[in-house]
Amino acid sequence: MDLKLETHVTEGITIVSCHGRIVLGEDSAALRDTLKQVLSTSREVVLNLSGVNYIDSGGLGTLVAVYSSARSAGADIKLAGLGQRLRDVLQITKLVTVFEVYDTEQQAIAAFYRGER
Repeated sequence: MDLKLETHVTEGITIVSCHGRIVLGEDSAALRDTLKQVLSTSREVVLNLSGVNYIDSGGLGTLVAVYSSARSAGADIKLAGLGQRLRDVLQITKLVTVFEVYDTEQQAIAAFYRGER
């Protein structure tokens, strides 16, 4: 597995930082399991993708599925720190209209306090 996940809480919001590749298989499963665990105790999550250098269709599917589950449960996930390659992928797939994307982790955290949902 190439994906490393780190979780911490900042200002009452859970941050999940990803480093490596999000691809179909163990990596996507680890991300899904981590986010499900986090969402069992936190309603506001920032997924920091600044350390992600590659995502495939399985990884995108995992992001969409977890985001959809979170919204159904009354929780919210915001994405932060996307590199140009990841931004391009979200633009091409039109997922940029689904996710709330912020340049930095701090901007995503601030969006929760401004009530952007």
